[in-house]
Amino acid sequence: MTRLQDLEDQIERAERLERSIGDMLTIERLRQFAAECRREAERLSHRRHRAA
Repeated sequence: MTRLQDLEDQIERAERLERSIGDMLTIERLRQFAAECRREAERLSHRRHRAA
């Protein structure tokens, strides 16, 4: 599994967990984590496209 695939997996898990809980603090932390993963995935994706 590549780092990009791992990040996409983490985003999916965080969003799934976010939908299943009611604690607002945890939801906000999961949203922040997913956003960080998206930023890193976007950075990796851009790096790949430039190298191609």
